[in-house]
Amino acid sequence: MEESIIGFDNLKYVRMQSEKIKERFKLFDKLYLEVGGKLFDDSHAARILPGFKNDAKISMFLELKDNLEIIFCISASDIEKNKTRGEYGISYSQELLKLINNSKKLGFLVNSVVVTLYNNQISVDNFIKKLRRNGIKTFIHKFVKGYPTNINVIASEQGYGANPYIPTSKNLILVNAPGPGSGKLATCLSQVYHENIRNINAGYAKFETFPVWNLPLNHST
Repeated sequence: MEESIIGFDNLKYVRMQSEKIKERFKLFDKLYLEVGGKLFDDSHAARILPGFKNDAKISMFLELKDNLEIIFCISASDIEKNKTRGEYGISYSQELLKLINNSKKLGFLVNSVVVTLYNNQISVDNFIKKLRRNGIKTFIHKFVKGYPTNINVIASEQGYGANPYIPTSKNLILVNAPGPGSGKLATCLSQVYHENIRNINAGYAKFETFPVWNLPLNHST
C-alpha cells in the first residue's frame, strides 16, 4: 500500500507567515494588509496543494488577534446585481454577513464595512440600513476621481480625501471582502492617505496565499 505524500508543511507555513507579517507591521504605526483570497475555508488552496489546511490563513491571524482588527469591503455594483459566489450559490451580500459572523465568533474585532463605488442605488441603501440595524459600522466610498492613473488627483482632497476616514485602534488592519473587485486596494490606500495627513506612519501590504517572487511579469502562466 502506497503512503500518501504530504507536499506542504502547514505548521511551518503558519509560523513563517506570522513572523513575516509581524516584521512588516513593526515598520509602521499602522499596517493595512489586503488579504487576497478567502479568509475562511480556502478549499481551492487545500485542493491544489496537498497538506494545506483550508483554515490555515485564519489560524495564522488568530495568532495575531490581539494586534488586529478587520475591515470588510463590498462593491455597491455587486450588491445591486446580486452577484453570487459560484461555489456556494450565495450572494456577495450573504457571504459578507457570513464573514462578519464567523470573524466575531472567533473573537476578532470587526471594525466596519466599506461599501465601495456607491452611486445612490436603492438596493444598496437597503443593505446599508440592514448592516447598521445589526450594529455594523458602515462607510460609503464613491468612485475616486482620477483612479487609478491620475496620482495628483487621487492623492488629494478631491480623491482619497473625499472618502470618510475610518478610525482604527489596532496596529494591523486586515482588509478582506466576499470576492474580487470589491475595492480592497482602494480602501487600504485611502486609509493610508488619511493616516499620513494625520501624521500617522501607515503602510500597505498584500497577503497572498502562495506568493511567487521569481517569475517575470511576462511569464506564460
